Amino acid sequence: MAISALVATTSCDGYLDITPEGQVKRDEMLSTNEGVEDALYGVYAQLRSTSLYGQELYFQSLEVMANSLYCYGNDAIAALGKFNYTDTRVKNVFASVWTDMYANISNVNSIINSPLVENATSYPATIYRGEALALRAFMHFDLMRLFAEQITVNPNADGIPYKKEFSLAIPDFEKLSVNYDNVLADLNEAERLLADEDSHRDETAFMSDRQIHLNIHAVRALMARVYLTMGNKSKALEYAMKVIDGSGQQLKTKTEVQNDLAGVLSKKECLFGVYYSNFYSVVSTKLQQRISYSSLDIRPDFMETYEDGVSGLDYRTNAYFTSVDQGGQPVYRLSKFTDIYELDNNASARPKDLIQGINMIRLPEMYYIAAECLLDTDYEKAVALFDEVTTSRGLEPFDTENATLTVNDINKERFKEYIGEGQTWFNMKRQNLTISSYDNNTTYRPEDGIYVVPIPDAEKENRN
Repeated sequence: MAISALVATTSCDGYLDITPEGQVKRDEMLSTNEGVEDALYGVYAQLRSTSLYGQELYFQSLEVMANSLYCYGNDAIAALGKFNYTDTRVKNVFASVWTDMYANISNVNSIINSPLVENATSYPATIYRGEALALRAFMHFDLMRLFAEQITVNPNADGIPYKKEFSLAIPDFEKLSVNYDNVLADLNEAERLLADEDSHRDETAFMSDRQIHLNIHAVRALMARVYLTMGNKSKALEYAMKVIDGSGQQLKTKTEVQNDLAGVLSKKECLFGVYYSNFYSVVSTKLQQRISYSSLDIRPDFMETYEDGVSGLDYRTNAYFTSVDQGGQPVYRLSKFTDIYELDNNASARPKDLIQGINMIRLPEMYYIAAECLLDTDYEKAVALFDEVTTSRGLEPFDTENATLTVNDINKERFKEYIGEGQTWFNMKRQNLTISSYDNNTTYRPEDGIYVVPIPDAEKENRN
């Protein structure tokens, strides 16, 4: 969790190398706008590591835990899908998540604690500080969602260390409620600091392509996500509507669904994404191809979710999945992230306005949050928001004459929209739902401990 100093390269492809050379190099690098910008790019770049959102916290471990994906014959994946958190291979996955996330939190604290950023009162330092605080909150929040209980189930639950300093000191564990106070404090300050961001758009290279930064609209979207997880529906609704009404992003049409997420950030819907030019090399072997004991398969009954009881043609079925021949039998692959230009060995033909990378926060989530929060207070508006997403995917509006919209309907749409994006398990945890195994032979219950990943052994040992 603690590191000594950092060095960054000068582009989105850069990353922070941890060095033992002490405080001087750190202070020199972070004394200029260019140095701070490079360091921030480095923090963003670290998010795409395979232990974090480049694999485990996106399309692999979290989706296996949701039993959306599995790998036949792979004992390590099987152990994860059965929530066998004592399995050494499973322990190693989450030990890397813990260690690498806290290392990156230390990276961002180095930026926050630097004089240029710590005392920010004017642009562009206010932008740097706002993004850095949002990044710190973003990373801690996902660690909380993994390694702590759901706060609405146990308001007195223990939390995790919330690291605010760039130092060798390891902070104490906090109560989960205090963790949430810290997350919201960082996000509220980030929102304040980024309030005038749009007035500076495209003034410099750093202020361009704001989708690859935790920008003001992404911060508000994250706040909606946090408040919903806390059970504060009024605040979740408030921030979700701020994003829907004020971000300038809009839902794509059904004819735009195809290839919209295929290794690139959605032009219309991405609120925050991580630039990653090599994402294809990861998803190709894990999702597009079918390699024994390595590639991930979709649960066999997944298509029923898209087809049963719906009116209209769901354009996501062709956009997100492809069928390949396997011994004379069609087998579906999750191809929604496969860069079609790389697949065709024609990367030079990719339009220049497409940004390669991983979609981290997308606009449809705000519609689902708002619809869920309004079900009991403004049912008609809840249905209208729900319909905006579903009709944009090719489905008919919800049949209110013969059915009543419920959270289960919203959950079904969340699953269809976000399969492979690491959000399903978190959504089920938030609602304390049971999970059916990929083959529907086993039901995993919340009371069996499926929703709390144990703190890594090494962390406990280092404190003894």
